[in-house]
Amino acid sequence: MSKAQHTLSRITELDRLGDPRLFKEFAYCGGAWQAASSGEVIAVTNPADGAWIGNIPALSPAESRAAIDAAHQAFAGWSARLPQERTAILQKWHRLISEAQEDLALIMTLEQGKPISECRGEIDYGLSFIEFFAEEAKRTDIMGVTSHLHNAEVEVWLEPVGVAALITPWNFPNAMITRKAAAALAVGCPVIVHPSKETPFSALALAELAERAGFPAGVFNVITGEPAEIVGEWTKDTRVRALSFTGSTEIGRLLYAECAPTIKRLSLELGGHAPFIVFADADMDKAVEEAIKAKFATSGQDCLGANRFYIEQPVYEEFCQKFAERTAALTLGRGLDDPDIGPLMNERAVAKQIEHTEDAMSLGAALLTGGRIHSLGPLYFEPTVLKDVPETAKIMREETFGPVAALTSFATEEEVIRRANDTEYGLMAYVHTKDPYRIYRLSRALEFGMVGVNRTKVTGAPIPFGGMKQSGLGREGSRHGIDAFANIKYICRDWA
Repeated sequence: MSKAQHTLSRITELDRLGDPRLFKEFAYCGGAWQAASSGEVIAVTNPADGAWIGNIPALSPAESRAAIDAAHQAFAGWSARLPQERTAILQKWHRLISEAQEDLALIMTLEQGKPISECRGEIDYGLSFIEFFAEEAKRTDIMGVTSHLHNAEVEVWLEPVGVAALITPWNFPNAMITRKAAAALAVGCPVIVHPSKETPFSALALAELAERAGFPAGVFNVITGEPAEIVGEWTKDTRVRALSFTGSTEIGRLLYAECAPTIKRLSLELGGHAPFIVFADADMDKAVEEAIKAKFATSGQDCLGANRFYIEQPVYEEFCQKFAERTAALTLGRGLDDPDIGPLMNERAVAKQIEHTEDAMSLGAALLTGGRIHSLGPLYFEPTVLKDVPETAKIMREETFGPVAALTSFATEEEVIRRANDTEYGLMAYVHTKDPYRIYRLSRALEFGMVGVNRTKVTGAPIPFGGMKQSGLGREGSRHGIDAFANIKYICRDWA
């Protein structure tokens, strides 16, 4: 952090913005754009080349508490609005985001690095949640209860919990906000958003559009800075009644513990370690193509990304060859050039790819393709395929979160179920087979919150997104997405 202006020239690609007002270097709190009172800022750079994009305020704990003040003050008015009124504002927000899609995609590509086509796709994905929950705002009721008592009238209501804190990651800087915020706002909760300091400008652009859409002051806030300075204030404040986090299991555990004294409503979308299982009867060409999608979307930086590939022995060699050939053909480059693979987010991500690759090879795995930092720059890691990876390798136990695929074979259905389930994670699993009975057995036996059968794309606004075990708590999207931000109230009235 520094009080001084960054000495480098600002990245020139920002000149392409059709609406320059979408690029904000201020936090947004209580309907006002603000700098840090200390003057301290955090520089944000483009992972493609390290070029400086801009600065964001490094707000203090006191300024973080002020965001709670603003949201809490806004709660009564926002929750009292008719559902149709909240729907109308959400729909206007949806329209404004849709109209700004190209600008939002540009901002995302510059700060996150992913290919521009993936950025456009993410914005479409984010929009789907606003559209869905804008409609759900008018349906925030629950099934009535027939009275079990004489002379008593029984009602059950769904009410907003209060201020909702949303902590979002760098890999999906638009959609992880809209998926959470749209549900909270629909039911009547004001939100305080803390985006990753590595990708804050997507969140601030959403705040600009939220202001234009007509959200009252304090209803939608984006608070920038160091997580330790911001989030600690939210976990201990009783006025924050719900906290939704997407990120690593390690940080999720810490937030779980920090929220315990104030017993908040928690929604945790944490790490994944997805198995990708291919049986001998699968459509091999389709399995390979879906495996490429499952592994290399967002350059492998996706909690749904396949990490462990289990291939039945009769087709193991064929799959390894075809998958490695397709992987080797993937293109690397700057996000604006729309390659298959962009840069990784930071040096820590690259170091993990190197660690997992070298560890697997030291234990006997064979390198089929990749395995090195690309000449494009220090954050570009070649798409990598490892064959015959033993179960003891780190990559078979830990989330890699990058473009390294670990392949191994299996002999029986019982064996692969046991190996796939042998993990603390339980977010996503992929299965490829044509046998309907096996599909049913695997769908039941796999201990994961979501199972994709013969396809990779499974998510969307109408489905309950979430995991089992240490991959999280609760569900996002679908009707269940509102549950994290709502209380059930029971009323029993005596008319005698």
